[in-house]
Amino acid sequence: MQGWDQFARIIEPGISPTATAELRSHAQQLLVALAAELGAGETARCGRKAEAHAVACLHSGYTIVHLVAEFHALRHSVLSLWSGASRRTSSTGATDMMRFNEAVDRAMSESVAQYQRQVDQAQNMFLAILGHDLRNPLGTLVAGASLMMNDVDLAAKNVMVASRMYTSARRMKKLIDDLIDFTRKHLGTGIPVKASQGNLVAVCWQVVNELRTAHANRFVDLRAPPKLDAVFDPDRIAQVLSNLIGNALQYGNEVFPVRVWVSATDDRIKISVNNRGPIIPPDRTGQIFDAMVRLGSNAGSEHPEPTSLGIGLYISREIVRAHGGEIDVVSNAENGTTFTVTMPRALSGRTT
Repeated sequence: MQGWDQFARIIEPGISPTATAELRSHAQQLLVALAAELGAGETARCGRKAEAHAVACLHSGYTIVHLVAEFHALRHSVLSLWSGASRRTSSTGATDMMRFNEAVDRAMSESVAQYQRQVDQAQNMFLAILGHDLRNPLGTLVAGASLMMNDVDLAAKNVMVASRMYTSARRMKKLIDDLIDFTRKHLGTGIPVKASQGNLVAVCWQVVNELRTAHANRFVDLRAPPKLDAVFDPDRIAQVLSNLIGNALQYGNEVFPVRVWVSATDDRIKISVNNRGPIIPPDRTGQIFDAMVRLGSNAGSEHPEPTSLGIGLYISREIVRAHGGEIDVVSNAENGTTFTVTMPRALSGRTT
């Protein structure tokens, strides 16, 4: 332990003495667990100690680089003392050293993995709290701007300003909602779906009309039957449609309309959204549903600047999957880019 501590101080000069002292007991427990693993093969015990040491490092301000350096210091200290010992035969010593190195490698891998899990969980929790806390003041802005827009005594110039405030606030709300859904998914709680019997076509028309109003210079062509009864979450499906049609408007060529087709069989629903903008390269179609990936092919494209976090398609896919469906994309020069959602008309027990 003394050799480990001295070597660790050399390679980690920025760590405070208080943090070093706090970690010493955890390090000693880890060393004892490593010795037990060599003696009796107690890999689970060593793994728990390695994970506990990772948590202690995180709480003490150690970075993951410092954590790896700790194991480097441990290996250096033990092997330095071991090489000076004369009571073992060379063959036994070589075998034991190999087993020790394997045990240290396993412990370091488990410790690093636990450290990263803790960091990811803390980051996701922070984002979830941030998104939740931003909702209330943003709701006040939306309500206030809406009130000003409907004030008949307000000057036309002020109504225009209120309208811009309202549009910007609604865009911010969409970003925050996507962020909260993203963190819910990564915190393990999943995206909640509250399904009920309803008319899917009515939801489609609602979203299309909202986007037509927001993009008055663009045309969204909806082809759908008069009515389509299904079991689904109307708010979540509206979120999917808004993301898909919004992306089509943003990245599509303004000369061509965005086309939306809705159809169904007795047990399946199909929704397609098509635009005639630049083609998505084949090597990127498999990645665009990943988080933090944008549709724009490069900074010099003709698309307007992206106005999302790059998680809209990811959230859309998770919502569709929560409904028991799938979403895919086909992009070619002949037909443009088409996103297609297929899902069951009934959720088969998936009501929450």
